[in-house]
Amino acid sequence: MSSNSKTAVTAAIIGNAGLTVLKFGAAVVSHSPSMMNEAIHSLMDTANQLFLLLGLRAAARGADQLYAFGHGQKKYLWNLWSAIGLFSIGCGLGLAHAWHSWISLANADQISEFGNTTTLLIDPLWISGVVLFIALVVEGYVLRIAWLEYVSRLDASLSSRPFHQLMQCKDPTLLAVLLEDAIAVTGVVLAAAGIMLARTLDNPLWDISMSAVIAVMLGVAAVVLGRINMRFLSDIRDGEAENLFAEVVETHREVERCHDVRSIVIDEQHTVLVAEVEVREEMMLAGLRQEIDRHEQFLLERVAPDRRGDAALLEYIADRSVVEATLERTEHIIDELEKALRERCPRVSHVTIEVQGIVENGPE
Repeated sequence: MSSNSKTAVTAAIIGNAGLTVLKFGAAVVSHSPSMMNEAIHSLMDTANQLFLLLGLRAAARGADQLYAFGHGQKKYLWNLWSAIGLFSIGCGLGLAHAWHSWISLANADQISEFGNTTTLLIDPLWISGVVLFIALVVEGYVLRIAWLEYVSRLDASLSSRPFHQLMQCKDPTLLAVLLEDAIAVTGVVLAAAGIMLARTLDNPLWDISMSAVIAVMLGVAAVVLGRINMRFLSDIRDGEAENLFAEVVETHREVERCHDVRSIVIDEQHTVLVAEVEVREEMMLAGLRQEIDRHEQFLLERVAPDRRGDAALLEYIADRSVVEATLERTEHIIDELEKALRERCPRVSHVTIEVQGIVENGPE
């Protein structure tokens, strides 16, 4: 589990939980549709981020008998449930409340645009304004935490264009917090605009319209986050890791080529990669005779002196020396490829490389 992702999620939970209480209180006092939908928005954000935290904890479990590569993908499943379920519910509740407020305009007795100012010592408009200002500060701070964490993970070559890589982020949990907080800040601005326009123009339709826009934003968030997490639940390939492996092979003096390179993203910190390689004949054979002789000498030293003339035993030792020297050379090549790949792409946690054959060199 990324500790920084967990920090961003925890900060979002604390901030949104407090804002949910404040917004519902202000909505009850002001009777503002925008404020009510903002309260629903914060409630859904809080519940969603609790789901994200549960997903992070589930994904932190290591490999076991049922999950050979760990539980990393469970995070995406929790995120998917959260996005499709909670945000869809929030969108539906928000649109239903906006519709109810709109049809209630026909009955003047049911309208209390900003509460009953004769029974309150403070104008509900000021209450809404203070709550929205607090929300803007809190949501902005949480958004800043998530944004700084996102930017810190960008490659140096991409740091100058972070928005270009936003939808390619390999940590959908962090992206979910980032997107939710960006929508939350936008929702606060829309709610403030709706309340101010409704009071200034004496037309509650502005408030209702902004509340509907806030609800629609929740629906958009559900679709976007759903698509992002579905991408990681469908055995997506790690194209960057595959390209880096091809570069490693190209620069390795003993390997001619690679093919059938495949990968699966388990989570943003774990990628499984498999590949086949062909080694160069001249590099494979260079020094191989000395290695065979070394193994043969080692095996002969383990044989009793009176049996060293046994032809069958000597043939066995010769054959085994060839096999061991060849395996040792191929294992050394594979180890070098794995080490070079992990140095350039640390998230590749499991590598399987098969030596498919030897590329022959024709006579010059």
